[in-house]
Amino acid sequence: MTDQTPQVRLERAKEASRATAALTSDDKVRVLEAIAVALEAEAPRIIAANDRDIARGREEGIGESLIDRLRLDEKRVSDLAAAVRQIAALPDPVGQVVGGHRMPNGVALQQIRVPFGVVGAIYEARPNVTVDIAALALRSGNAVVLRGGSAARDSNTVLVQVMRDALEGGGVTAEAIQTVDDFGRDGAKALMHGRGFIDVLVPRGSAGLIETVVTESTVPVIETGAGNVHIVLDETAPADWARDIVVNAKVQRPSVCNAVETVLVLRQAAPSLIPLVASALQSEGVAIHGDDMVAGLVTGVIPATEEDWATEYLSLDIAMKVVDSLDDALDHIRRYSTGHTESIITTDSRNAERFLAEVDSAVVMVNTSTRFTDGGEFGFGAEVGISTQKLHARGPMGLSELTSTKWLARGSGQTRG
Repeated sequence: MTDQTPQVRLERAKEASRATAALTSDDKVRVLEAIAVALEAEAPRIIAANDRDIARGREEGIGESLIDRLRLDEKRVSDLAAAVRQIAALPDPVGQVVGGHRMPNGVALQQIRVPFGVVGAIYEARPNVTVDIAALALRSGNAVVLRGGSAARDSNTVLVQVMRDALEGGGVTAEAIQTVDDFGRDGAKALMHGRGFIDVLVPRGSAGLIETVVTESTVPVIETGAGNVHIVLDETAPADWARDIVVNAKVQRPSVCNAVETVLVLRQAAPSLIPLVASALQSEGVAIHGDDMVAGLVTGVIPATEEDWATEYLSLDIAMKVVDSLDDALDHIRRYSTGHTESIITTDSRNAERFLAEVDSAVVMVNTSTRFTDGGEFGFGAEVGISTQKLHARGPMGLSELTSTKWLARGSGQTRG
């Protein structure tokens, strides 16, 4: 890929999208299997490139949360291949009938799913996204243009080449997977201003990156948001559920957007639950930023500030607050949530159903870890991102979210009077 302008790559992706849209479901399965095989075969080369990215990231001090997102080891490469195969095994959304009816004059109408055309993605330090989005785009009949950021430069270069080679070997144009990484900010700008070439653009990364893409783009954007995620513990929450779910939601992988950032405890539950949950968190190395009541029940608490309630830590830090009632918990979530994921731990069915009904986030849960907000966990194979906006797609975005629709009309000579 030695083209001298990002515009050339956008043009080639647009041309390739006509070919990907015409692929049969079997064609797409075959090509995705070729990509999975190639990823496994090229794992040593991929990991070596990733090691260079990690070494450079440590020298530049990008932080441990980004290092964790950046890392590809043998298991993660194997997981990428498995995700590609899972995507291949999903039903093909293209051609699915969404609805339809017959008009009074006899014309038969049918609404079906069709590919968008060219999907663009701008993301940071996530080489797994390079594979996930490419595989989802291909399975849904789209071409893709990727801007993966400088932190994962070497990893993404190898991953894109491996996938393009697999396409070529499978008789599908390699131009269906493009990258503009080597153009830096000019590549990102081309994606954001690629009207007529980019049909939808998905940003994944920091709040600053997402805000930039949303405000500067002249192409349609599906906004993925930061995850200021909450868990509420009410007075009926079983102690072991509260402890295990909060610890899992914070500790299992703290650097991702579905990790819990704030725990709200109803006052009646505070004396029994806070010491138990806080002790379990602290034993895992979590720093607790708490209000006065939390500090009175637990040692070693960092006094919480207003900023803590609005912070997506992406680290082994958590905010904890005592609230008087479920009403107060809901008010807090309305004020500080980014609309990603919220969960309540309760055995009170009225509280559970009220929480499900009144919390306006992309994913709302009862008695389970927020770490399940994930395309793979939801059975999508992978995800393009987790949408926190309300148009077209919301929550983990899989294959159907990379399609649009069109109407087919079949008549027999009808004219409009």
